[in-house]
Amino acid sequence: MPAERLSVVVTRRLPDPVETRLKELFNVELRDPDSKMTREELAAAMRRADVLVPTITDHIDAALLAQAGEKLKLIANFGAGVDHIDVQSARQRGVLVSNTPGVVTEDTADMAIALMLAVTRRIPEGLAEMQAGDWGGWSPMAHLGGRIGGKRLGILGMGRIGQAVAKRARAFGMQIHYHNRKRLRPEIEAPLEATYWESLDQMVARMDVISINCPHTPSTFHLMNARRLKLMKPTAVIVNTSRGEVIDENALTRGLRAGELAGAGLDVFEHGHQINPRLRELPNVVLLPHMGSATLEGRIEMGEKVIINIKTFADGHRPPDQVVPGML
Repeated sequence: MPAERLSVVVTRRLPDPVETRLKELFNVELRDPDSKMTREELAAAMRRADVLVPTITDHIDAALLAQAGEKLKLIANFGAGVDHIDVQSARQRGVLVSNTPGVVTEDTADMAIALMLAVTRRIPEGLAEMQAGDWGGWSPMAHLGGRIGGKRLGILGMGRIGQAVAKRARAFGMQIHYHNRKRLRPEIEAPLEATYWESLDQMVARMDVISINCPHTPSTFHLMNARRLKLMKPTAVIVNTSRGEVIDENALTRGLRAGELAGAGLDVFEHGHQINPRLRELPNVVLLPHMGSATLEGRIEMGEKVIINIKTFADGHRPPDQVVPGML
């Protein structure tokens, strides 16, 4: 007699191939329409599911986990970051947590380079002018930006995504510098011709572009605070495709408005989708709605990893991408 299929609740809409495969394998509840679950809906979902498939928009803390009951056994997160899940509390309640690492690397690195070009070459300003029908024709002094070739790029966080950004930046002729918790091994550092800076302060003060590629942890919260932002050259720009909490957004806004920085490209924000309205007023700031990993290919790969984690768990084994507290 076949074993009873796991009950799986998915909190947001996923690509059709992913949802189709989930329906083939499990007793799955899909989210329609695609809206963020309320806290009450999340609690109810956790009480009736063996497996919950949340996303970054679902904040699962200790109090919410306490309402889950005994049925929930796995939180198979759709995404690599798990700072929205209290992994330690889940572990204490016997609930495993898995994620989807490595999937977003190339897409996020592409977006980091796109933001560097958008800010330094003033692409949104040109686009707005064309869409408004205000272009009066070519002029040798119009829309002057700066080239990125030959510029110093300082990468804050040299993990998979940071290294992917470095590879792309090298192709544009940028000089690669980085700050990381640990220096890279020589066989990784050498092909990138990357210079390691033990002091973040010293690196920040000498770069033309800063790219944020580290996770949000207690130690990285406001790592780019008001003091460090003031260390940057007034001709420098900062790009963030990682986590908004790494930058003090109010301090960044003040610095940009005061002309202490040349520009910023942001795909993530300190308070989620609640963005400092003064940022939207600045012509030298490019704001995107958390699009760094938004490719169809990437989303399908994420879904495939979620399915593998659930299927492996259903077969009585540890999910291959299980998140272990203390190892984040």
